[in-house]
Amino acid sequence: MSLIREKDGKRLHVKSKLMGESLVSKSFIDSLEIAPQQRLFPDVCILKIGGQSICDRGIKALPGIIKEIVANRDQHKMLITTGGGTRSRHIYTIGLELGMPTGIIAKFGSSISEQNALMLATLLSPWGGAKIGHADVVKLNNYFAEDVIPVMHGMPPYDYFAIRPAKGRIPVHRTDVGTVLLADLMGSKTIVFVKDENGLYTDDPKKNPDAEFIPEIGAKDLMAMDQDDLVIERPCLEIIQNSEVIDKVQIINGMEPGNLTRALNGEHVGTIIYRQ
Repeated sequence: MSLIREKDGKRLHVKSKLMGESLVSKSFIDSLEIAPQQRLFPDVCILKIGGQSICDRGIKALPGIIKEIVANRDQHKMLITTGGGTRSRHIYTIGLELGMPTGIIAKFGSSISEQNALMLATLLSPWGGAKIGHADVVKLNNYFAEDVIPVMHGMPPYDYFAIRPAKGRIPVHRTDVGTVLLADLMGSKTIVFVKDENGLYTDDPKKNPDAEFIPEIGAKDLMAMDQDDLVIERPCLEIIQNSEVIDKVQIINGMEPGNLTRALNGEHVGTIIYRQ
């Protein structure tokens, strides 16, 4: 980029493609040529540990997950995120009853997710587990060089500036969305959601025993299905579909020993949702 001087000779500007352009112009954005997005940490596996599905089960679920994470740490670099679970739903209920705005409710959710991150990092501390913040992502190489297993809460940092949904006031950008946004930033090739279901079904299998399992599906097709309920937060599908670097995400049942190891090793276990 070069410098240009105004006609009156008084001011200098940096000449660039965006100079003087409207950043909301559809035609301009369509015509703008950009370099392919860099994958910052393609070799880092992002693991989302479900709040209600895993963390809330405590002793019944977490020791097995911890054991599998530790067993794989020498073969795989892992960044772990956490959900909020039942306690976040409880505080959402209170906030809604008291008329709290979406931004305050989102802040409530962040605090619960962060509690779970602290708990998981503490459980992993004998093997180098450490709770980190969102801004620490750029330090990941330093953490891995020191043999640290980094853990952060999954809630995206909208907090008070959370976008209000079309209906209700519960923030739609929660811990699944935060994890997928993180994956898009990092360019991770392995993104695993550890839950208590085998993956995606045509309906909630806990409520409908006739629900059919879906082993693989494109994000665009899944959005078109417009299911009443999903195993992953809906905005994740649009993020996956629009991403330049996310190829797929995998949803597995972490209650079954060995599933996490298989997913980390690239095996097709659970459900894969891919970018079309």
